[in-house]
Amino acid sequence: MKLYYAPGTCALAPHIALEWIGASYEAERVELGSEDYLKINPLGMVSALKDGDHRIMTQADAILKYIEMSFPDADLGVAKDPLSQFELDEALAFLTGDFHPAFWPFFSAPRFTVSTEDSAINDVREASFARIDRVMTHLEALLKDGTYVVGGKRTIADPYAFAMTRWTAHTPKPWQDYPAVKRFMETMLDDKGVQNAMKAQGLS
Repeated sequence: MKLYYAPGTCALAPHIALEWIGASYEAERVELGSEDYLKINPLGMVSALKDGDHRIMTQADAILKYIEMSFPDADLGVAKDPLSQFELDEALAFLTGDFHPAFWPFFSAPRFTVSTEDSAINDVREASFARIDRVMTHLEALLKDGTYVVGGKRTIADPYAFAMTRWTAHTPKPWQDYPAVKRFMETMLDDKGVQNAMKAQGLS
């Protein structure tokens, strides 16, 4: 398998999952939106995964599910009953559909206003803080009774949450201000697979 990534993005999540499964893989750093990378993934975004002769796989949550299902012995999923599967899918959907978009106005403020004035762009960025706090508060609730996002065990939802929660370091209310999230993040930071993936991407 070959993972295409850009440092600091949610591509850190499948990178950690690949470390956890213990299988052989390559990781290639790419420039988002570059001409060379657009030939690999026309959307120009990471993460992307190549596995054998199959077409390029995209979307972090889908890639994580593929890794989990392809390596069942790594036990990165939940029980196969409908309710357990729903809870994992619900967590992944929250991370994809609510958590990630909450940061878009913060990192890409000019996309959310027709004004080019610094004051307008700053207003967009500051308006994102309330939405980021809302999704962080929900993540706090998911973690309040344990160390893992879903199912009371390590799953593919954990590296996904970890990769994006790191972004709060750039906001007025970082992850250290949420007690359960802080416990989760510290546990993840102590994990050897997480450390390996971060080192490979030049992250600290």
